[in-house]
Order: sequence, then structure tokens, then C-alpha cells
Amino acid sequence: MTTATSIPPSTDRILAGVVLMLGFCVTAPLLDVAAKLASSSIPVGQITTARFVVQCALMAPFVWLMGLSLRVPRAQWAALLFRSALLFVSTFCFIAAIRVMPLADALAIVFVAPFIVLLVGKFYLGEDVGPRRVGAAMVGFVGVLFVIQPSFAAFGSVALFPLGTAVGFAFYILVTRGLSRKLHPVALQFHTGLIASVFCLPVMVLANGSGSALLDPVWPEGIAWLWLFGVGFFATVSHMMMTYALSLAPSATLAPLQYLELPVATLLGYLVFRDFPNALTLTGIAIIIGAGLYMIHRERVTARQLITERAAPPI
Repeated sequence: MTTATSIPPSTDRILAGVVLMLGFCVTAPLLDVAAKLASSSIPVGQITTARFVVQCALMAPFVWLMGLSLRVPRAQWAALLFRSALLFVSTFCFIAAIRVMPLADALAIVFVAPFIVLLVGKFYLGEDVGPRRVGAAMVGFVGVLFVIQPSFAAFGSVALFPLGTAVGFAFYILVTRGLSRKLHPVALQFHTGLIASVFCLPVMVLANGSGSALLDPVWPEGIAWLWLFGVGFFATVSHMMMTYALSLAPSATLAPLQYLELPVATLLGYLVFRDFPNALTLTGIAIIIGAGLYMIHRERVTARQLITERAAPPI
């Protein structure tokens, strides 16, 4: 039930949203750590499959306990399938990248996704985006080039995989905007895990015995089982934290916090793998963060101007 007047979120709700978003920034890099540890003995395709199978298994009890309907309107099936395919591709590309690249380098490139969303919104969806935000997006792309250049020199074409993740995740965000208004977040996460698992499992069956370093599945041994579970567990927990954070606090409040994921990933990369970005990469990361924060600032300014204009009495 909604009323005619909008009630701003209470301070307690905003604080809870901030705490959940901080939890996301700490938990999401743990997914990356688990995936990188698993990749030493498990093919990328198998790790990707585990990520979605575990997510589906973890969300199923919550769907049942909350009494949620799994029925999806016919008009939403295409978007749901497309969303799952995008997440599958972006996940595969990212795990393939961190298999050889430092976590911070790969994640910094992925952070170009918000700039892609903005540019697609302006030039394809016709959204009202000012020249300053477009300029910030372009600067962000320059920062990505700073990160890619040393990574490409060190790892070759693998350094381009995070760009695939960025593009896939950008369109995943755009599709999620529409679906999140029509499906409960828990049901949406369950469906995503289920559909992506249906995508992955036949590929694993067909790749069995192929000898492909990326796809041919192996039987995990010892602690590799824990890393595979960790990939799905931390993916599920982090995404649910973000989803509920956005339901409690304004996105303008939470968006800047997401950039804390980069220093957390850098710290974990150093502690676990002894990886640390070089000077050029650190410069690129600083440019990406700066451009992203400026873009968020301009969105806030624009939003305040619109509120002021709508509140102004007619002349």
C-alpha cells in the first residue's frame, strides 16, 4: 500500500543500508579470492557452474520459507533468460581473467561498467545525461587503459577478459532495472541461479574429455571443494546484501561506497597471493575511482535541480 506523499527513509534504515553495502564490499572480493584459489586446479567453466548451482541451492530454501511464488509472467521470460546469460558470460570472463591476473587489476577494469551503462543510457535509450557526466565516463575509460596496458604486456589477451565482464555486467544492470520492479529479489536470485545452471551444465557435459583447459571438468580434490562452495556462497551473500541495501537507502548514498571494493580486493590480493598493482595500474585505479565519484556527484546535482524545478510554483 502506497500513499500519495513519499516518506524519506529513516536514519535507521539508511544506516542499515550503508552497513549492508559495506558488507557487500567486503564479501564480493572473497568470491574473487575463492575463484582464484579454485582456478589453480579447476577449469574456469566448472567454477562458473559451481557459482550458479550453489546459488540456486542456497536460495531455494528461502523461496520456500518466505512462501514466494516462482511463477514468472510470460512477458518477463525473455528478459530473465537474457539477464542470466549476461551474468554467466560476465562471470566466466572474470574468472578466466583472475586465473592469471591480480584481483585488483581485473576488478578495476570491470569498474568501467557504470560508464558503459551511462553511455548506453544516453546514446541508445535516450536518457538525459549531461556533457559533464559523459566527460567523466570518457576519463574513466582512460583510466581503464592505464590498467590494461601493463596487464596486456604481462598477460596478453587475457587482460581483455575483464572488458567482457564489464560489458556483460553493464547490460545485466540495465536488464535488472526492469525486472527488479516485477520480481521479488530472492525469487529473482533463485531464477538467475537456476537458468544459468541450465546454461552451464550441458556445456560441462559436452566439454568432458575435450582437453580444454577452460572447460574440461575435473573431479575436485580436498580443499578445492571448499573453494567451489565459497564461490557460490560469497556470490549469493554479496548480491543479496547489495539488493537489500538498495531497498533500504537511496542509491545516491550507496553508490560511492561500492568503490571500497577496490581497496579491499587490493588488500586481499596482497595478503593471499602477494599481488600488488604497479604504479601505472594504481594511477589507472585512481582515475577510475575519481571519474566514478565525480559522475555520482553530477547525478546528485542533477537530481537536486530536478527536485527544485518541480517544487517551484508556476509563474
